[in-house]
Amino acid sequence: MKMRELESRTGISRQMVQFYLAHGLLPEPARPKPNVADYGEEHVRAIETIRRLQTEGRLKIHEIKQALNGAPSASTGEIAVLPHLDALFALRAGVDTQLVALQSIESRNPRAEADAKILRRIGAIEIHTRPDGTYVSRMDAQIVGVWGDMRTAGFTEEEGFDPNIVSMYLKAARDLAAAEIDIFVSRVSPDHPVEKRAAMAEVASKLMLNVFTLLRMKAEVESFRQAEERLSKKKKPRASARSSGSVPA
Repeated sequence: MKMRELESRTGISRQMVQFYLAHGLLPEPARPKPNVADYGEEHVRAIETIRRLQTEGRLKIHEIKQALNGAPSASTGEIAVLPHLDALFALRAGVDTQLVALQSIESRNPRAEADAKILRRIGAIEIHTRPDGTYVSRMDAQIVGVWGDMRTAGFTEEEGFDPNIVSMYLKAARDLAAAEIDIFVSRVSPDHPVEKRAAMAEVASKLMLNVFTLLRMKAEVESFRQAEERLSKKKKPRASARSSGSVPA
């Protein structure tokens, strides 16, 4: 399609299309002649994805560009944003280049390489070795980065915390995902078009993740309260024993 049709399909101006191209957010159009550019469905999908990242993910253009260039950060770490980033990556440059260099995560997690090896061993992430370095997927990069955040928050090896703890969450995540898929497959009509089923699954995964997070927070608050009560009961006898002693003259 020509630029005019692309503008009509996406609702954005040619100036904005050129802006996206200049910042490397769109795949280059086919150029059968020096002054002729042909755009395809991949350009429509890429522009729609950029719009979602701006509206749903509240990302600025420079943040999208940084993320696509392999620099994961807190602003691009939202779970809902990751599928859109990966989709845009695939449209722009192909599936193979969706990998992020482990070295690029070291500002967030100085022990990224060592943590990645542990996380791979327990099955939480995959590592890809290339001649020019070690890489992980964008989502796996966030997992490695989060463990750096944990250390910053005080959850260090000296306190008894290390990435092996993620194995607990890994099993819970797999069990929950399997249960969700079973429910989805058993209740959503197979007569729906694939596009509708995919859209329903995408919306449900975002909404129910929020519900799960809230329920988990409620459960943790209650569990912490109960743990504090048990700890208080253990302390009381000692306090009573000390108070029952004679007072020095």
